[in-house]
Formats: sequence, C-alpha cells, structure tokens
Amino acid sequence: MLARILRRSLSLGLLLALGACGGKDEAPPEAASTLAVTLVPAQAHELARSVVVSGPVSPYEEMQLGVELSGVRVTALNVDVGQSVRKGQVLLELDSRTLQSELAQADASLKQAQASLSLAQVSYTRGDQLAATQLISASQLDELRATRVQAEAQTATARAARDAAQLRRDFAQLRAPADGIISKRLVQPGQVVAAGSELLRLIRDGRLEWRAELPEADLARVAPGAIVELPYQGQAVTGRIRAVSPGVDSQTRTGTIYADLPEPGPLRPGVYLEGRIVTGAGQALMVPSASVVQRDGHAYVFTVDDKQIAHRRRVRTGAVDAGRTEIVEGLKAGERVVAQGAGFLGDGDKVRVVADAVEPAAKAATP
Repeated sequence: MLARILRRSLSLGLLLALGACGGKDEAPPEAASTLAVTLVPAQAHELARSVVVSGPVSPYEEMQLGVELSGVRVTALNVDVGQSVRKGQVLLELDSRTLQSELAQADASLKQAQASLSLAQVSYTRGDQLAATQLISASQLDELRATRVQAEAQTATARAARDAAQLRRDFAQLRAPADGIISKRLVQPGQVVAAGSELLRLIRDGRLEWRAELPEADLARVAPGAIVELPYQGQAVTGRIRAVSPGVDSQTRTGTIYADLPEPGPLRPGVYLEGRIVTGAGQALMVPSASVVQRDGHAYVFTVDDKQIAHRRRVRTGAVDAGRTEIVEGLKAGERVVAQGAGFLGDGDKVRVVADAVEPAAKAATP
C-alpha cells in the first residue's frame, strides 16, 4: 500500500516537472495565430487638387480652302500635306487662259474709253473758249459738255469691267490666307473643280489645343489659366486652360474645356491623351495607401480597439499622392488605422499591435 502511494507521488512530480520545463519555450496556440500589425494615425497633409480627364489634341483653327470658280481645271498644285506655308503664298493654280483673254479685252475697252474721254475734255475746253467770244452758240457748248460727261461715264464703266476681269483672273490662284501647316489635300493636278468645294485644309499658325469633356461637378472647379499636364511618349507637355464652356449639355451633363499648347512638341492632331488639370492646393486627411483595402467594390480601413480586436470601417477615398490616399469620408483626424497587414485582416480578428508605423515622408528622410 505504501509503495503504491510512493509510485503515484513520483509520477505526479515528474509530470509537473515536465510541464514546468515545457512552458518556458512554447507559446499558447492562440498567441501563435495572432497577426502582428502596426498602426498609423490619419493626418492632414498638403495636397495639390487636380482633375484627371481624357480628350483629343485638335487644331486651334482649321481653315477649309477652296476656289470661287467652277468648271476650271487645276494646272499646278504647289503644296502637300504637312508643308508649312506663309500668308499670300500660291497654293494651287487654275487654267487661266480664258480669264487672261477676258482681262485683255477689258483693258482694251478701258483704253478706248479713256481716249474718248480725253477727246471730249479737249473739245469742251476749246468750245468753252469759243463761247466766250461768241463764236459758237450756247447750245453747241451744252452738247460738248454732255459729250464729256458721257465719256466720263463710259470710262468708269470700262474701268469697273476691267477690275472685275482682273478679280476673276486672280481667282485662278489660291493663296494662303494665313501662316500655317497644310493638314489635308483633296485635289489633284488636272482635276476640274467646282466653286466652294474644299480643296485644301490649313491649320492656322500650326497652333494646337487640347479639348476635354468634364462633368458639371468638375467643370466648376476648373478656371481659365489653370495648368494642364499631358504625358506623351515619356515627355510632359504643358498647356494652359484658355476657355471653359459657360454651360453644360442638357443630355450628357458635361461641358468642354480648351487648353492652349504653346509648345506641343511631338503631339499631332487626333492624339487622345489623359490630362491632369491642377485646380489648386489644400489640406486633406490622408493615410498610407497600404492601409486602404478594396473589397466588394468598396474601400475599407481597419481600426483596433483596446482589446486588440480589428474592426473594418468603410471609407470614401479621394486623390492618391506620394504613397498616401485621401480619406474623404468615414474617418476622423487622429484615428489610428492598421498600416501593415491590413490586407490579411477580417472584421473581428484578434491582432497584436507591435509598434506605430512611420509616415512615408519620415521614412524617406531617414538616412
């Protein structure tokens, strides 16, 4: 009986000793499965406000050029697409042989009328002298005066006809109305053209602009003079908003903005680009972008209570800048959110806070 009691005491002591030795090195199963997280407070930061929208690059003013004569053949085409031209430069020429003949006839008629006028003026001057000495009658002098007036009228008519013939002759040459770049050619040498039909297209002064359609909420934030940045092929083209549509379309609820491109660089008409319009700067509540988790089409952050329990909170986000995301709604300044490990958390998970996270800017400043 005594031996049995001694064996039981020894077995119990051994078990207690083994339990004490094992407890120093092994953590409880719950502690081993708890996720370690870091927290960071939501803070206000300076944020450049901007609007991002896409739109095409277009000519500031594209002129459609044609002639004012019909049924005339093109004899010479002096320009091609992409060529720069100067104001007054002859772009194309029409067959002007008939027009030149009409001009020559008009010149001859004018000279004939001028000769008749000269003779009538001389006759009237001589008659006026003779009438003073009563060598001719007053009625004869009136006839000479009427002849002179008639000659003056005939001369004016002939001069107008000559000017009209000269104008038609000038229409046989299409000249550039301004400096610019030929953007389209719709005619070939030898083609018979019609009056008013488009033959060439000219980008005035080679000037380009960027246009975009903005929703009415964003349109109110953009004012003339704002800067727009257009990245293209590794380059940044900078423009300035020239005009903002004074109203919005009743169906699409959008308005148009126009940005001048003083130095378009490699840009060409028709290129579709995404532009960032700087609308100002202000304070914004921001958290590290790693703290924001996207689930089910919504943005969430995780907060931790005093019992080390993570709680999922839905937020509305705004701009993203320098590794931070703006929180527009759902969080207050100073509230701490999970910075590292948020993507692995679920609502109600037990966590272990190890340290407060360091702001991205502070990390960059640390040597």
